[in-house]
Amino acid sequence: MKPASPNRVPDDVLIVEDDPIIAIDFEDTILGFGVKTVRTAGSVAKALEMIADRPPDFALLDVGLVREKSFAIAERLDALKIPFVFVTGYGVDVRLPAALARIPRLPKPCSTDALEAMLRSLAGSPNG
Repeated sequence: MKPASPNRVPDDVLIVEDDPIIAIDFEDTILGFGVKTVRTAGSVAKALEMIADRPPDFALLDVGLVREKSFAIAERLDALKIPFVFVTGYGVDVRLPAALARIPRLPKPCSTDALEAMLRSLAGSPNG
């Protein structure tokens, strides 16, 4: 991963989202910001496999996937110092593990402006 300058979009974004329509919408929106590559995973196993194969520069994680939560992915990204944000329809009521409570969250649905601002502000610095 190359260091990003402030207000620069990352080159490679991983979207972890189990709803294909929402994933496609995020992908189209993020590509519109100038991101070169957007990859999507609908499960924890697939996302972890994609991260092992090629770590992204940034990730968007839906908290609640089908029958599982994305916390294992978050922990892996955090260990690799890859910035990420949780995107959730649960709002402020979502329960995150204590180690992940500091991670930024976006509501689902979120505005294009909010998503772009989060992507640009976090892409230059690892979570932590």
